[in-house]
Amino acid sequence: MSVIIAAFADERWGDLAEAVESVSAQSYPAQETIVVIDHNAQLLSRARAELPGATVLENAFARGASGARNTGVAASASEVVAFLDDDASADPQWLEHLMGPFRDARVIGVGGRLAPAWSSRRPGWFAPEFDWVVGASYRGMPERLEPIRNVWSNNMAIRRDVFDAIGGFRLGFGKTGARSRPEDTDLCLRASRVRGGTCWAYQPAALAHHKVPAARERFGFFVRRCFAEGQGKAELAALLGRGSAMSSERTYTRTVLPKGVVAGLGETMRGDPMGLARSGVIVLGLGAATAGLVSERVVRRFARLPRPAAPHAPYPTGGPAGADGSPTQPTASGA
Repeated sequence: MSVIIAAFADERWGDLAEAVESVSAQSYPAQETIVVIDHNAQLLSRARAELPGATVLENAFARGASGARNTGVAASASEVVAFLDDDASADPQWLEHLMGPFRDARVIGVGGRLAPAWSSRRPGWFAPEFDWVVGASYRGMPERLEPIRNVWSNNMAIRRDVFDAIGGFRLGFGKTGARSRPEDTDLCLRASRVRGGTCWAYQPAALAHHKVPAARERFGFFVRRCFAEGQGKAELAALLGRGSAMSSERTYTRTVLPKGVVAGLGETMRGDPMGLARSGVIVLGLGAATAGLVSERVVRRFARLPRPAAPHAPYPTGGPAGADGSPTQPTASGA
């Protein structure tokens, strides 16, 4: 297994070094660790000088996490590739647990659990059903190894031949700086169509800790992120159709969120005054995501926005293409 870590921000240097160190300490050693710097010459120079245990590359595509990850996979040499974010650190048994489900030939990819690493302490109003807002697994996800529709790219692994067959992550669709779109959900849905009878698996034992900076612990960020998630789902539905893009989100809305509201009210009755706030936040978060979804559909309908290019094999022999190249079950909503 090769591990790919994409990075773009100088201020995350300490986090990046910690992520690389966590990979080097695995009980199941990675064949290689590949760090891809997303168009940041200063960070690229520092990474090459100070991360001697990793192969450090520059993103060969246009700016964005999708191109950076495709660049890393193109340079990898193993049958399975794993992805870890530059602001996450993996438990020592992470790769061991992530690799286990691949013993089943029907499994094309595996995702692990992400625990939020709060900068101070968890805000009392923050409902755990919305932990996806800060890039972490949320309450309502499976608690043991199970099939799942999609996983998150900050803790996932996929068979290399499947990744190649679908052309990797879709360029022009995904995370670019602070802009977030569900490129990992898009990848998972396309990968599931490659071969019949295959599935993704969620293995909560494959644990990584995703850091939550203080700015993301604020109420304003919560609302903006929920709105952006709705926008991203609308964009995904425009690419793949509403059926596959939104099926699991409907289940999440109809089952996980109502249980969360009831749980918050129950906690209030048992003496936790923030339980009511958490119930209210669930309703507000759903409203913000719905507003983002509707607004993006309206914009796309009247502005006739172009669709991102369909992926193709983005890295022929010799390396990645140029910058203009385009290369069932519960869900991790917000992926």
